[in-house]
Amino acid sequence: MEKENTACFTGHRTIPTESLPEILSRLYSTVAQLILQGYDTFICGGAVGFDTEAAECVLAMKTRFPHVKLVLALPCRDQTVKWTNESDLFRYKKILGQADDVKYIRTFYAPGCMHERNRWMTAHASACVAYLTAMRGGAYYTFNHASKHGLKTINIAETAKRKDIQ
Repeated sequence: MEKENTACFTGHRTIPTESLPEILSRLYSTVAQLILQGYDTFICGGAVGFDTEAAECVLAMKTRFPHVKLVLALPCRDQTVKWTNESDLFRYKKILGQADDVKYIRTFYAPGCMHERNRWMTAHASACVAYLTAMRGGAYYTFNHASKHGLKTINIAETAKRKDIQ
């Protein structure tokens, strides 16, 4: 995994249903553009919401671009222990089984492991693709951290509003 060819994802756990088609369109377009620019490895944090959509996007892109790799950076091995939504669990297990690599930050949940995971992702990437609509929370923290450390940052929530992605 070479940093200059690696991108990571960050985003909110909830995407409004009415926005999902446009956000997915922007996500797929952005990932395809990054691949055409030479990115071949994508790191995803394994959470519900945008992380799940991003991981499924990368896996779908592998049909067109078989050299692309999905790396899951998970905060801990037991991250799904409190998940109750069967659909979320099913999608997570399917993604986990198809990922090219999995990096566990901790064995068990501990305070701060989510931030550790986010910092690990940005330390190993040169671009960060986000779905960021609120200036708070883990996605905001990660996006700012990426920006402060010189990563190329792309907020598809903003590009969806502006409709000017190239």
